Amino acid sequence: MAETSHLHRKSFDSSATGALHGVRVLDLSRLVAGNTLTKVLSDHGAEVVKVEPPEGDTLRAWRVQGVETSWKIFCRNKKSICLELRNPDAQEAVRQLAATSDILVESFRPGVLEAMGLGPEVLLGINPRLVIVRISGWGQDGPFRHKPGFGTLVEGYSGFAAVNGFPDREPVLPPMFMGDGYAGLYGAATAMIALLAARGAHGKGQVIDMSLIDPMLMVMDPQVANYRLTGKTKQRTGSRSTNTSPRNAYRTKDDRWVCLSSSTQGMTAKLLASIGRPELIEDPRFRTNPDRLRNWEELDGIVAGFVAGRTLEENLRHFDEAGVTIGPIYDASDLLDDPYVGAREALIEVPDEEMGWIPMHGMVARLSGTPGILARPAPKLGEHSREVLLPVLGEAEYGRLSGSGVIREHGHGTPAASAAGAGA
Repeated sequence: MAETSHLHRKSFDSSATGALHGVRVLDLSRLVAGNTLTKVLSDHGAEVVKVEPPEGDTLRAWRVQGVETSWKIFCRNKKSICLELRNPDAQEAVRQLAATSDILVESFRPGVLEAMGLGPEVLLGINPRLVIVRISGWGQDGPFRHKPGFGTLVEGYSGFAAVNGFPDREPVLPPMFMGDGYAGLYGAATAMIALLAARGAHGKGQVIDMSLIDPMLMVMDPQVANYRLTGKTKQRTGSRSTNTSPRNAYRTKDDRWVCLSSSTQGMTAKLLASIGRPELIEDPRFRTNPDRLRNWEELDGIVAGFVAGRTLEENLRHFDEAGVTIGPIYDASDLLDDPYVGAREALIEVPDEEMGWIPMHGMVARLSGTPGILARPAPKLGEHSREVLLPVLGEAEYGRLSGSGVIREHGHGTPAASAAGAGA
């Protein structure tokens, strides 16, 4: 950990309660979309019970130097129980847990939940007010419903990769969990909508069909409408915008990068004045935004030349003083030591037994009355099996299933085969 880190250190408080205190979420999902969804809910006080197979959620396998960094970040505030879901006794345990849950989240391939005797008709028969979120690559219906689908595939299928990158290179897939992240965030919002409906006049639970492709298509709007209107598809333009100019990434004198955008006429005038070229706003080549888009290369060259003559800090100071919209292009090392990120607690540090302190995001949305919680670190595999399942099953049945390997507790048992089906 860098000594110059500006990140605030936060401690976990197991007694902390949030806006969703009393809401129980049964999470059968794996990897990023489902864990993002339930992380939003757990950050605001919901009791999220992760139901993991004996070898654990696949997210645990995404280790860096042996450390489960993704798991630690996406699964803070959650509990873990370990069940061999191919076993009928484990399936019955899930049914019993569903009876007292408010939301159930799963990401099996369509049909797998039904094959385990845990289909929506069964679960809603047990608990008519249950909200069931079904995450899959392509949705619960349609010709692709049985196909496996990871975020990478929908990032290509949705048209995102086709417009991302430079015109003389291949389409570029995002280097982070974009499709899964959008689905998780959208899924959390719709789960709360359905929960509100279940507790209100509607009075019933329902099934949410949360595909990875749908949110990606939403983000890509209005590309299809624009094509219908013009007959032309959007081409790759690198960091340049096809809506406004100048807008690009520019290299500085000390070989760093800044991003600059002037999306309004007033901002463009302010930018040109700040680089000592106020007359350009009346130049026929640059007078209006359509003019600037037609002559973007000339204008970009002028802006790039000014930026290239100054260091990153000099550029930031100069344009900030001029009121021009500019920002640095950072990497992870910059974020760790950035005073703004630290002051806002956009990133924080929390205690970790392997790293000492692990940096992760703070509360993404700031609620003034119920600001979110840090109740516990991400759980060990099966850490809460006894706590969650013993009251449901009773001592004798819990002992029988634990002894037979259907239930696994942290520190006990040997990993067995994975649960049925393929995740989204």
